[in-house]
This record gives sequence, structure tokens and C-alpha cells, in this order.
Amino acid sequence: MSEQPRDWDRELADIDRQMAKQGGSPPGGPASLPSPRAPVPAGGAAVRRHSVALVWFWVLLAVALGFALPLWPYQRSCGLQLIFFLGAAGVTVVIAVLGALASWSARRGLAHILSLLVLVWAAVVALREVLPRVGYAKTSLTWMCESGKAPGPAVPGAARPGADGAPGGAREAPAPGTTAPAQTGP
Repeated sequence: MSEQPRDWDRELADIDRQMAKQGGSPPGGPASLPSPRAPVPAGGAAVRRHSVALVWFWVLLAVALGFALPLWPYQRSCGLQLIFFLGAAGVTVVIAVLGALASWSARRGLAHILSLLVLVWAAVVALREVLPRVGYAKTSLTWMCESGKAPGPAVPGAARPGADGAPGGAREAPAPGTTAPAQTGP
């Protein structure tokens, strides 16, 4: 074996110089750990501004929808109007979830808190309508309206027309000495 021994100090110094030119550090050194923040691309400021605007778009849309839920202009006692109201509450929940996810990824604390508050608010408003219909509340309500009856709150003591069209179900009194006709309807 006629090989000359290697000069390890010189070879390692060459490797160190090559790594210094490339900006790296030797393996196992302190710089080999991943950095806490990823490098920002060349257009990073524009991308960040765009994402922050998108976060606030979702959050403000959720806040507006959450504010509008109690101001729903139609009755929500039963039927199709109830279904549309619950759909609007569901859309509000979805928009609030989108706002929460976007604000979480963009690290926007206030936006995240607002979207979570809207999420809880929309869920509470929807549950106020759903729970009495699934038997969880003391009062029991129906999903669909009775046929022939307009949706709306029933007014106790209100006069309802009777079978013969007289208000309050009152019928003409039979003449003295005659019997009253049999009632055929409810």
C-alpha cells in the first residue's frame, strides 16, 4: 500500500469554505435547526395584504349575517319560512367557520374571536328554533304548518268563525219549542 495518508484537516477546511460560500453550516451545528419562520417570497407583502383583507372580508360578512338573523323579516313559526330561516342560520355558521379558519391561519386574534362569537351566536339562534321541534324544550312546536291555517302565533280568546260563518262559533238560537239542529262539523 503505497498511498499517502490523507490530510484531514485540510480536507475539512476545504469543506468548511465550500459551505461558507453556499451559506450553510456543518451538520449538527446550531444553524441546522429549521428556522421558526419561512422565508418570505419576493411578493410577500402583497400576498400578506391580500390574505388579511380576505380574513376581514369573511369575518365582517359573518358579523353582518349574525346581526341580521334576529332581524329576520318573516315569521319563522313553521313551514318553508322556518326552513329558509334555518338555512340562513346555517349559512351564517359556515361563513363564521371560514372566518375563524382564515383568521387562525393569518394569526389575527381579534378577527378570530369575532368569528367564534358569531359562530356561537348563530348556533344559539338556530337552536332556539330547532330544540322545541325535536322535543327537547318544554313547549312542543311543529316543523310544518297545519293545512289551511296561516302561519303565525295563535291569539288566545280570539273569535273564530263557526261552521255556519257566524263569528266565534255562535249559532242562532232555535225558536222556542223546537230542537236545535245536530252539529255536523267541528
